[in-house]
Amino acid sequence: MTSELTLYEGGAALASALGVWLTARRHPWCWPVGLVSVAAYAWIFVDARLYSDAGLQVVFAILLIYGWQRWLRHLGDDGRVQVAPLPRRDALLHLAIGVAGALCLGYAMHRWTDAALPWLDAMLAALSLVAQWWQARRHVATWWLWIAVDVVYVGLYVYKDLFVTALLYGVFVGLAIHGWREWRQQSLRPHPKAA
Repeated sequence: MTSELTLYEGGAALASALGVWLTARRHPWCWPVGLVSVAAYAWIFVDARLYSDAGLQVVFAILLIYGWQRWLRHLGDDGRVQVAPLPRRDALLHLAIGVAGALCLGYAMHRWTDAALPWLDAMLAALSLVAQWWQARRHVATWWLWIAVDVVYVGLYVYKDLFVTALLYGVFVGLAIHGWREWRQQSLRPHPKAA
């Protein structure tokens, strides 16, 4: 890996970490910062032949715009987003859709591309979309799914020699634990603007 790519990857990692930290704090600036990071990572993943992850960045950009708009309608008096419950039935349906999407994407990547790890990459991409959807919808459960996905991503990126990104995803695990605590604490507080 060239030093320019490593430096670029480091900048993308910093933007991503900042975005996740702001998300854990329930701050709406997480969305535009996230847009910067997904733009940077799309290029990194194409270069690493992780095509599902590269495509995921495009979908993330769309979900980031949706989430930003949605969060701005659900801010509390403190300027932070109010969390919302996730019904069990919805959680199971979303996860089933994610797994079905992963199988379709994994097959396509395996059959028609030279993707490095088509099945694993597709599963992580699909479950990341579910987590991103839950995040946009303000559900505490997003953090449990991000923890699981990020742990596996650490191993994937080490395998692909994306060490800065692997370290970033290790940091994401810690930030997701922090986010879960913050969001859960807020969800337990009564508030008049819950939606």
